[in-house]
Amino acid sequence: MKSTILNIVTLCVTFNAHAQENFRAYLKDKKTNEPIVGVVVNILNTDIGNVTDINGLVLLTNINNGKQTISYKIMGYKERYDTLTFPLKNSDTINILLEEEATEIEEVIVSSTRSSRTIQDIPTRVELIGMDELNEKGNMKPGDIRMILSESTGIQTLQTSATSGNSDVRFEGMDGRYTQILKDGFPLYAGFSGGLGLLQTPPLDLKRIEIIKGSSSTLYGGGAIAGLVNLISKIPSKDKELRFILNGTSANGIDISSFYGQRFGKVGITLFGAVDANSPYNPSTTVFAAIPQFKRFTVNPKLFVYPNNKTDITIGANTSFENRLGGDIYYIRGEHDSLHSYYENNKTERISSEFELIHRFDENSTLSIKNCLSHFNRIISAPNYSFDGTQNNTFTEAVFSIHKINFEWTFGGNIFSDGFDELKINSQPSRNYLLTTYGSFMQNTYNISKHFFLETGLRGDYITKYGYALLPRISLLYKMDNNLSSRIGGGLGYKAPTLFTEESEKILYKNILPINPDSNKLEHSYGANWDVNYKTTFQNGKIRLSINQLLFYTRLNSPLVLNSIGNNFYRFENSIDHIDANGAETNIKIGYGYFKLFLGYTYTHSHMHLGNYYFETPLTPRHHTNSVLTYEIEGKWKLGLEAYYYSPQHLNDGTMGRDYWLCGFMAERIWKKCSLFINFENMLDSRQTRFDTIYTGTIENPQFRDIYAPLDGFVINGGLKIKL
Repeated sequence: MKSTILNIVTLCVTFNAHAQENFRAYLKDKKTNEPIVGVVVNILNTDIGNVTDINGLVLLTNINNGKQTISYKIMGYKERYDTLTFPLKNSDTINILLEEEATEIEEVIVSSTRSSRTIQDIPTRVELIGMDELNEKGNMKPGDIRMILSESTGIQTLQTSATSGNSDVRFEGMDGRYTQILKDGFPLYAGFSGGLGLLQTPPLDLKRIEIIKGSSSTLYGGGAIAGLVNLISKIPSKDKELRFILNGTSANGIDISSFYGQRFGKVGITLFGAVDANSPYNPSTTVFAAIPQFKRFTVNPKLFVYPNNKTDITIGANTSFENRLGGDIYYIRGEHDSLHSYYENNKTERISSEFELIHRFDENSTLSIKNCLSHFNRIISAPNYSFDGTQNNTFTEAVFSIHKINFEWTFGGNIFSDGFDELKINSQPSRNYLLTTYGSFMQNTYNISKHFFLETGLRGDYITKYGYALLPRISLLYKMDNNLSSRIGGGLGYKAPTLFTEESEKILYKNILPINPDSNKLEHSYGANWDVNYKTTFQNGKIRLSINQLLFYTRLNSPLVLNSIGNNFYRFENSIDHIDANGAETNIKIGYGYFKLFLGYTYTHSHMHLGNYYFETPLTPRHHTNSVLTYEIEGKWKLGLEAYYYSPQHLNDGTMGRDYWLCGFMAERIWKKCSLFINFENMLDSRQTRFDTIYTGTIENPQFRDIYAPLDGFVINGGLKIKL
């Protein structure tokens, strides 16, 4: 009997051993036939995977017999899937050819740098937050893009209101008003309409986010002194895309988002819809809600028409409607009395249209025409105070481009009008305005040699009531080889005086006198940055390393400052001095098998000069680190552990805010049509209300201090993703 059992076991083990097969392949570029290092090769729905070595070779072992689907993935190349039946008829090493993802990279370049070159060959430094990272970060905050931006090196999202949660995005130690936020190249978040913008932009309909740090006014006009963020929407493909996200949080929040896109011959559509809501949430002993009560509806439809193979037309709209009530949590819950009476109510209505026509005359020349109309209304209500303002913007642009192998020319012009109307309810002077900017620009990219690439640009803007601004820029790319490159560039910038800043948002625009073109003037800047990029592999390609080091400097002349003039009134005035911001960013990425480690460090020294003295720019941490460790089995698991450090910050009241850490953990289990995710955010419960105060005065009449740390603390969220 024992002998029989032993024979059966031996037979099963022998059969199983013979049922395990190996797979060897060389991964090569389809055009050049050169080996590709670092391609991630996986057997779907298994734990079997590896990466190609320095010769492009990959070996997979212990593969079960039968049909198996193998995936090949690396950035810059189209994903490839092969279904093979094991055991293979031929056990020889096979060649797998990957095709460059030229279309995707070309769209990235055209969107933000007005060039048709690949991102590796463009002299302007561009950072991308791609689809994979958007999906991962979307697990943490599906309702808005604030967290997606804040967890990138060198970017700070600053909460400017303790009650509404309004936030700005800061680059390189400069205030949020010096960063330009675009959507598909349209200035939909300028001036007053930038208020609550980061909180009202869900990421599900975004294809990627493009970031250019440093002076970028030559590309898109005034306001991009510190840099720009361009949100790129998804476009339809022949394959239907239908996605849903359902998310709930321990902080009483819920997010429901959906996206549909598909192309039918010469017509395509995309449709995004979302409902985001939150009950008031307060984890602290203070009576003021860390997260206000709100409900928001968002609908973004787009129609794509392709009359022929030379012309693309896009017509779309972006709409968002929100009611947000913050302040004393007892008031929000309907339990108000004479003591619990403070509130801040924000009602916003955002409607904008988009039109774009792209016509390719031939393979070398393209004409692009854009137009958008934007309407934004915001009503702010607080005890004994109300502010009701409407901003209507128009933007029209025409660009003609010539693309050759060794050089490119881009010529264009645009008209941008920014109008604001306030519902007047008291004797305070009117703050209405209409500002029109007429701009023209040209840009040239030239291959000096196979190692040097030069890009130059010049823009001239005429701003009504403020005069002319001339904006040159220059960038140089040096590519020693595929592993080492360096970029250096700089340019001039400007910003027209505006009522809508972080300082005015903090006091709800109360008792602020209007901007006066006779006494106020343009803020002018110049800046430069230099970076070095290096990538390599170790252990025959098993370990992948990339390092990026950036140095930056910006000088802002005649900065606009909000000064008190007595009797509780305020006026914006141009300082006679300047602001200097300089620093460095370091990014390190290490990959090994299923693991990826991202390490980032930002050093920022931003200060305002007053004669022979200077003081630190408030709310700018000198040191900031970010580190993320991820583990991913393609099509099965995603795990992430992250930690962020913020050093002490100077505050506007002359005090110093303390340093703090943010730590989080994310997990996602993936199936073919759906996935479940859970996220533990701020696990150390770092809150400003734990180690500092957020207001002075009484709870009936609070005077809110700077918000430099989170207010919501430790929050758990989780949900379901569906892909049909």
